[in-house]
Amino acid sequence: MLIRTATDLGAVIRDRRKRLKLDQSSFAKRIGVSRQWVIEVEQGHARAELALVLRALDALDIRLDASSEPTKSRTSEKPAVDINAIVAKAKKSKT
Repeated sequence: MLIRTATDLGAVIRDRRKRLKLDQSSFAKRIGVSRQWVIEVEQGHARAELALVLRALDALDIRLDASSEPTKSRTSEKPAVDINAIVAKAKKSKT
């Protein structure tokens, strides 16, 4: 799965947190940040500290792959997670 924006990353973090049945406060406590920080990251604020984002990904058991190998064509590759559905769901919940 390709994550291209802070909003995409925030949606993935929020989706995984909810799947693990963690509320924002307990997740924030687990990674040593404020609930407001979790809210901002999940909303896609682009200025989150990288070390904290990596700590959040680790706490949610989300693997970060920075390989530079060419990827397969997107049309032939079936994504494990439908990022478009997650982002669309996040946008709907804001209204």
